[in-house]
Amino acid sequence: MEEKLSSFTPQYATLVSIFQDHKLASLGDAYVNFVYSLALSVERGEATGTKVSSRVLSQALREARLRAFLPKRMDRHTLGDAAEALIVYAWLREMITIEESVKTILSSNNVAEAFAKLLLFARERLNV
Repeated sequence: MEEKLSSFTPQYATLVSIFQDHKLASLGDAYVNFVYSLALSVERGEATGTKVSSRVLSQALREARLRAFLPKRMDRHTLGDAAEALIVYAWLREMITIEESVKTILSSNNVAEAFAKLLLFARERLNV
């Protein structure tokens, strides 16, 4: 019997619950950096490894109009963590794939806009 990717993660019913899961954010950091590096590798035609800054992710959260679901006084790092948590949660729940994530990133010329699209896609698929 094949276990689901989400077998170790609670099922959340709200965005706030997802945003506040620090362990999801930690895993999300690796996922976001991986899919962004993969997208850059495809675009450049050579293997590339890089990180997505908290500034970019917090901006993406605002562009996706998801900032309103979080407390007012939060720094960029915490907002970036929330974005990472939502994206990886959608992947763990098998609502988005690595391929879809890469294509979404490649579909935009602006990194923050690309991650805003990915955040909206994740939210829509999770229906939260």
